[in-house]
Amino acid sequence: MKDDMRRLWAVIVRTLCIAALAATGLTTAATAATAADPPRWGFAVVRSGAVVDSLRQAGSWPDGLKVEAVAGGPGQVLVRFPQIGMATGGVAHVTAISQSADWCQVQDWWQSGADEVVAVQCHRFGVGPIASWFSVTFGYSAQYLPAPQAFGYVRWNGSAVAAQFNSSAPAAVNTVAPLTNPGLWRVTLPGLGSAGHAGNIQVTAVDPAVPARCKLGGWTATTAAQNIIVRCYDATGTPLNTGWSLTYHRERAITWTPQPYRFAYTFDNAPDTPGVYLPTPYPVSHNSQSGGVQLSRSAVARKQVIFGGLNGYRDNVQVTAFGYGPEFCNLFAPWESYSTYVSIRYVTCYNGAVQVDHPAMITYLAR
Repeated sequence: MKDDMRRLWAVIVRTLCIAALAATGLTTAATAATAADPPRWGFAVVRSGAVVDSLRQAGSWPDGLKVEAVAGGPGQVLVRFPQIGMATGGVAHVTAISQSADWCQVQDWWQSGADEVVAVQCHRFGVGPIASWFSVTFGYSAQYLPAPQAFGYVRWNGSAVAAQFNSSAPAAVNTVAPLTNPGLWRVTLPGLGSAGHAGNIQVTAVDPAVPARCKLGGWTATTAAQNIIVRCYDATGTPLNTGWSLTYHRERAITWTPQPYRFAYTFDNAPDTPGVYLPTPYPVSHNSQSGGVQLSRSAVARKQVIFGGLNGYRDNVQVTAFGYGPEFCNLFAPWESYSTYVSIRYVTCYNGAVQVDHPAMITYLAR
């Protein structure tokens, strides 16, 4: 117990030190990756009380190792991914799993020995820090892809790009331009373009001290680049300048996992559609098993997502809201796997504490 507490305080101090460096502009961007650098990735579901679900975790570490978690301050959990530690780089995402208006943010991530630690902080609207269930991912890649596959990410530290990767070519560099209004950025991913919307985007707030949540605020695609707007807000829904992470993936999993891992994604861009529907244009949905994608509205703000042919285990789901206001989305409950499909019941969105129909992007990954 004492060893756990000493480790906890050590990583908390590490978080505060990194935050101080970022505030003074001393955090440097990650160096350019090389194709010989292997991908590193991991995911987990953590229950209230920092209990890691043994059936919903996996990563690029050797067999037999497990994800660990330890509770920090109120609503804070430090998640340790074994044997994938990095001095710099990579990107992390988190989604709350709750029947209330909860959201989770990443505070920071860092190398601890051979491991990677991701600090997660969860909140409930109008209440404050809360010990929520959540689903978390960490991913890093330096490998390039032939079109139409695409993979790119950006970590914005509040003032500059701290890490980025673009799978189209070694010379392709993702850029971020803060816009005039607070809490608003334009992200350009050159070389990952498409003829219309295609692929999936996930955005997560990254702030070590201030309650924050971020979303996909706009998206245009050309054959030359993906152009994405990121919007961030504080706990009350006021626009906020903060850090964030963004991943764009097309015909590829969110964490770059290889076969036999399977994946699917979709964009609920018409959330008030009654009954069953498939979002258009069709390239915003993809299933690596050709098993189909189906969305259905069971009630206001309750969207069920079914990915056919993905009866996996050791799986993960991430959700990001899309739109122009402070709405946010989470998972109403853990997803369920059946013999021929996986069911996500439900993606639920909120405006404050009120459940609302709201567009969202959903991505799934399974072994």
